[in-house]
Amino acid sequence: MQPLNYGCSCPKSNRTSQNTHITHTIMVLQKLFGFDSTKHNVRTEIMAGLTSFLTMAYILAVNPQIFSALAEQGMDTGAVFTATVIASVIGTMTMACYAKLPFGLAPGMGLNAFFVYNVCLTMGYTWQFALTAILLEGIIFIILSITKVRSLIINAIPLALKEAISVGLGLFIASLGLKNSHIIVDSSSNLMELGDILTGPPLLCIIGIFITAVLLIYRVKGAMLLGILLTALVGIPLGLTHFDGIIGMPPDVSPICMQFEWNKIFTLDMALVVLTFLFFDMFDTIGTIIGVMSSAGMIRKDGSIPRIDEALLADAIATTAGACVGASTTTTYVESASGVGEGGKTGLTACSTAIAFLIALFFAPLFLAIPAGATSPILIIVGLMMFANVRNMPFKDYAESIPCFITLFITVMAASISDGIFMGIISYVTLNIIAQKWERLNPTIVFLSIIFVLRYIFV
Repeated sequence: MQPLNYGCSCPKSNRTSQNTHITHTIMVLQKLFGFDSTKHNVRTEIMAGLTSFLTMAYILAVNPQIFSALAEQGMDTGAVFTATVIASVIGTMTMACYAKLPFGLAPGMGLNAFFVYNVCLTMGYTWQFALTAILLEGIIFIILSITKVRSLIINAIPLALKEAISVGLGLFIASLGLKNSHIIVDSSSNLMELGDILTGPPLLCIIGIFITAVLLIYRVKGAMLLGILLTALVGIPLGLTHFDGIIGMPPDVSPICMQFEWNKIFTLDMALVVLTFLFFDMFDTIGTIIGVMSSAGMIRKDGSIPRIDEALLADAIATTAGACVGASTTTTYVESASGVGEGGKTGLTACSTAIAFLIALFFAPLFLAIPAGATSPILIIVGLMMFANVRNMPFKDYAESIPCFITLFITVMAASISDGIFMGIISYVTLNIIAQKWERLNPTIVFLSIIFVLRYIFV
C-alpha cells in the first residue's frame, strides 16, 4: 500500500520529523490511555468525553443544592461545588490513566442523599462523621479491590435484592425532588399532600420536568444539564433565579477539606454507616460498568469483563481522595454510556471528561445560582431511570419478592436507605429459611443478617 499524499511540499526531513512526532504522540496515548491508532480515533475519543461531561455535569448544580440542607451545620455550599469538581477530576483521570476505560466519575446520586438526609439529618451525625465514614469506606474498598474478599461480598447479596436496592434508591431520590421543590409537602392529617403547584418552586419544577422530558425524548446531547439551565432561566421572571455572574474564581474548599472525626472510627454506628456506603458504592460501580460495557459490546465472548479490577480500584481511589477534599462518595456514572455511545473506547475519553470538569471549576457563579426548583426535575428523572430496574424483580417468588418489596418501601417510607437494606437482608434470610431455600443462602448473608438484627436490638 502506498502512503497517503496530503499534497505537502515540505522537505523530506521535515516530513520525517513530523511522522516521528506523530508516532511518539500515539505511543504516549497508548501508554497513558490504552489508545490504539488502528482501532481508535482521537477526535472521536475527545468528542465522546465531552458528551459524557455534558450528561454528567448536572451534578455540579445538584450536589451543592442537596448539601445546602447542611448549611446551618457549617457545610459551605461553595466549598461543596469545588470539592465536587476536584473529586470528579481525580476520579475520572484515575479511570483514564490506570483503568484506561472511557468512564466518568463524580459524587454519586443517591449516595449524596444518604449522606445528607440519613446520616446527618435523620441519624443526627455531623457531616464530619459522614466524611470520615466515606474515607474509611474508600480505604476498605481499595483493600477489597485487590483481594478476593470483594468478590465474596458481591456474590453474597442476591441479585433480586440488588435490584430492589436500586429501585428503592430511585424512589427515594425522586421523593427528594418532589419535596425539595415543595410539590409534595408535609401534612398533619395524611403525612404528605400536594403543595400549591401553581406558584414558586413547585411551578418551576413542573416546567423543568416538561422541558427536560422534551429534550430527552428528542435525544438532545446534555439534555439534563441543558434542562437545568433552561429551567433556571425560566426562574428569572418568577423571581427564583438570581445570577450574580457566570465566570469566577473557584470557591475555597478549605472549610470542608480534611475534616474528619477520628474519635468515632471504632464505634458500631460508624461501622454500619461505612458498610452501607460500601455496599452502595460497590454494587453501583459494578452494575454501571457491566451495563455500559455490555451496551457498547466491550464484554468478551466468554463473559469476562476487561480491566474490571482496575476499574473498581480506580473507583475506590476516587472515593478516598474525594473524602479528603470534602466530597461524598465518588463513583462511576451510568451517564458514561452517552460517551461510549459516541464511540469512546479508551481512557482518552475519560481524560477529556476530566478536563471539561476542570474548566467547569471556573463557572461556579453559574452553577451555584441555580435554584432548587431547577435541579429537582433532574432528581425526579434520575429516580425514574433507577426505578426501571423494577422489571427485573421476581414478583412471583414470594420468598424473594417480599424482601424486595420491604427493601424499597422501607427506604422510601422511612426515608432511610440503610434501614431498607438492613430490613431487606433480614427478611430475605428469614423467609428463605422458612421456605427451606437453602441454596439461596450463604454464610456471608446469614452473618450480615445476624449483625443487622443485633443492631436493632442494641442500637
